[in-house]
Amino acid sequence: MSLLEFHGRECPHCVKMVPLIERLEKEEGVKIERHETWHDEKNAELLDKYDKGRCGGVPFFVNTDNDAFICGEATYEELKFWARGK
Repeated sequence: MSLLEFHGRECPHCVKMVPLIERLEKEEGVKIERHETWHDEKNAELLDKYDKGRCGGVPFFVNTDNDAFICGEATYEELKFWARGK
């Protein structure tokens, strides 16, 4: 399973998600691959590949196993549900 998060370095919504991502990784034992898109063209292209026009911005989370995604900020419970593939 691959859990991906796309973010922008200066994005205030993305910054708010960092502690929740770290908590999720610690408590649930998962690893989220983080990709900065505002300053990395290859990551921006990767975002386009996974976003498929669904969000158009960051933060964007995608579970590659089931294509579940989250657009924007989320609660810890929403992140946990997403990471578990539900």
